[in-house]
Amino acid sequence: MAQQRSPEFAPHDAPLREDVRRLGTLVGNMLAEQVAPAFLDEVERVRTAAIARRHEGAPLALLAEPLTGVETAHAEALARAFATYFQAVNIAERVHRIRRRRDYQREDHAPQPESLLDALGRLKEQGVGAAELLEWLARLRVEPVFTAHPTEAMRRSLLEKEQAIVRALIDNFDPSRTPQERKEDDDRIFMALSSAWQTAEASPVRPSVQDEHHHVGFYLANPIYRIVPALYESLADALQQVYGVAVALPRLLSFATWVGGDMDGNPNVGADTIAASLGNQRAHVLEHYIDDIAGLARLLSQTEGRVGVDDGLARRLADYRQRFPEAAAQVRPRHADMPYRAFLAVVKARLQATHDDDHPEAYASPQDLLADLQLIADSLLDHRGLHAGAYAVQRLIWRVRSFGFHLARLDVRQDSRVHDDALAALFGEADWPERDDAARAQALQPYASGERAFGDSDDAGAQSLKAVFATLRDARKRYGSDAVGLYIISMARSAADVLAVLALARHGGLVAEEDRVPLDVAPLFETVDDLANAPATLRALFGDPVYRAHLDQRGGRQWVMLGYSDSGKDGGTLASRWGLQRAQVELLEVANEAGVRLSFFHGRGGSASRGGARIAPALMSSPRGSVAGVLRVTEQGEVIHRKYGIRALALRNLEQTVGAVLRASLRPREQDEREAVWRERMGELAANSRKTYRAFVDHDGFIDYFRSATPIDVIERMTLGSRPSRRRSMRGVQDLRAIPWVFAWTQCRSIITGWYGLGTALEQGAAAFGEEALAEMASDWPFFANMLDDVEMVLAKSDLDIAEAFSQLAGELHEPFFALIREEFERTTRWVLRLKGADELLRDAPKLKVSIRLRNPYIDPMSLLQVDLLRRWRAGGSEDDALLRALVACVNGVSQGLQNTG
Repeated sequence: MAQQRSPEFAPHDAPLREDVRRLGTLVGNMLAEQVAPAFLDEVERVRTAAIARRHEGAPLALLAEPLTGVETAHAEALARAFATYFQAVNIAERVHRIRRRRDYQREDHAPQPESLLDALGRLKEQGVGAAELLEWLARLRVEPVFTAHPTEAMRRSLLEKEQAIVRALIDNFDPSRTPQERKEDDDRIFMALSSAWQTAEASPVRPSVQDEHHHVGFYLANPIYRIVPALYESLADALQQVYGVAVALPRLLSFATWVGGDMDGNPNVGADTIAASLGNQRAHVLEHYIDDIAGLARLLSQTEGRVGVDDGLARRLADYRQRFPEAAAQVRPRHADMPYRAFLAVVKARLQATHDDDHPEAYASPQDLLADLQLIADSLLDHRGLHAGAYAVQRLIWRVRSFGFHLARLDVRQDSRVHDDALAALFGEADWPERDDAARAQALQPYASGERAFGDSDDAGAQSLKAVFATLRDARKRYGSDAVGLYIISMARSAADVLAVLALARHGGLVAEEDRVPLDVAPLFETVDDLANAPATLRALFGDPVYRAHLDQRGGRQWVMLGYSDSGKDGGTLASRWGLQRAQVELLEVANEAGVRLSFFHGRGGSASRGGARIAPALMSSPRGSVAGVLRVTEQGEVIHRKYGIRALALRNLEQTVGAVLRASLRPREQDEREAVWRERMGELAANSRKTYRAFVDHDGFIDYFRSATPIDVIERMTLGSRPSRRRSMRGVQDLRAIPWVFAWTQCRSIITGWYGLGTALEQGAAAFGEEALAEMASDWPFFANMLDDVEMVLAKSDLDIAEAFSQLAGELHEPFFALIREEFERTTRWVLRLKGADELLRDAPKLKVSIRLRNPYIDPMSLLQVDLLRRWRAGGSEDDALLRALVACVNGVSQGLQNTG
């Protein structure tokens, strides 16, 4: 392979280099103590060989030789050792992001790029006035949606140890720390590393839905819950600095989750998990509020005679003493002259009672709690309390406004074919799924409108769905309307698929006042063909009188979910990207014609193959009008940990997101008259790319090759999630879920899901339109430029020599398939570099280049270990559990090293 230079750090990244060195030394000392000094020496020899291969062009065989035939337990230890090293690199990089943020805040110059201060400054430069900005803020709606799709499963105990290391490194920012204090920091890090080494990375038991809920809840109820008020404070500060205005900010941020509600292909999810998830979320958020109220009570010790309080608060306290005697009994006699503390004691007791819905002293809604908190805040402000507790009360107000009594809205998802099977039973028509779309829609109208009702059925599927909708009905009554999110229809292909949900919802009793179904239904368009047909589906839906009446009752907003994962698996990266871009434009046109507000829900994953991208460039390159103040996007897998695992980075991520939504909404990129020609060319490029990609995955023997040349069989045995990795028996690519599909190709280091077919399309495009025309598109069209940037990153993370070692596991299928992979890889790399005018990958992304090169010496040995272990495991009939454990260690390690894997 081509030689690579050692990582070169920019001057301001010198502290990162020092942290990497410091953590590397501590990891080495831990390995020597926990295993043996000789083991550390062996790890260093392998690491040195990996560096020699990368930097001096040494043959792969020299690195592979000492990793072949290694005793199983020793191989697992080696994999874990390398994984620990680059976990340290990951932590160092995250901490350095916090350091750089502080540098920007400390230095008196331009704001940090993509901060709220930077975003508002750019908008002002573009002519956005305060009135226009405030009008858009009132419309802003940002909602990250957390899903249970782990490609990097990490136990909560390990997350907590990682946070201990982060805190120790951040403490070291203080230059006044003494040598003894720095030694204590190292001791804390060493303890976390040592106890982590003695902890298995994942449970041998496949996680339940409840386990997944606790995992996602770790982020929602910890870092995110804590930093939400800081986001609003940051926005208020930016408004003051840039526009000189101070206003009460509207709620613009909320959260949602799929954990417990995503039934698509998961038999473990249903009515019971929906109820359990909502109940657990309510319990979590109430406990946080109770803790915060207790903290406020300790802070607000103001006494009568020293400062006054508003009459309204005094009257409310007197009223509560009469109406809620149990709660009032919690007020201590010695606090009788402390009105805030006395009032908060009652508030706390009422919150504790709210755990029981039927308790007479429970809060009926979060709005009632907000009213009490606002009374306190107003009273403090009226009596010189701005700096005597009002800020702390306001922070809790922002949390209650953001999280309510539900913490996160719960989406529900099901496959349209499951609905059809239930309807076949309810109608008593076995051929129901085969009927044409128009006939099904016509038959469903009276049931969707409530004119007719289904009778009971003993069909298990129909009963299960009835229970789901009944649970959603009960959840709205118990937790409030904000607790229930979207109902998403996978594989939605017609208006009948949407009407089916309304009919089934009525069958389950999900009917509110005025005989309406209180549910937002979102069709999910997933494949390239579904995206192309989506405008016709939506046009038919808007033309249906029953559905239009439902939409009017829901405020005239239609949600559409766009599937980045399956479209990429179906047509390759370029066809998927263009299909999604084109669909948004055409769907907006349909909605505008019908007078409907259309909002998109983006089903993105972590990898570029599944729509993963930096948020600001992604939104600024999206079709004009497609953002319009709204961003709803999935967060899943290792992305959740990377974005939200540390408070400071969670805040930074949310600031970047809100700023990008504001910029893309108020001042989207300007119209370019060349775009009509570019779109026409892109249509041809996408078609050619898809043709090349489909020729590869539809090639005779491909499924056998895929199952041999990737560790998909290991991934299927891993206890990563509660959902099966396949939708049904494995007949073709369409039957494999997109996440394990991308995960498997990433593990074998070819990552074809992120680039295959593009090189051929670009080569054919250059022949048809001219290379200069493509270079112009790459330079001037954000959509095309961002796509090339993402592909370039994937190419840089790929390693075709290691991929070839995996491919050789496929025996006689290796040569015909891998020849295609290498040829297309080289073609794609060549054309990406030519269109970007570069002589090496990532020339214009030095930080990313350094990040990848820091990890390669640790990832490469694990990949080669994995090849050897995979060969041995399969030779034994895939029954050796010790070999499987070693393989899982390799898979987990590579996943964490490459980061955006799924």
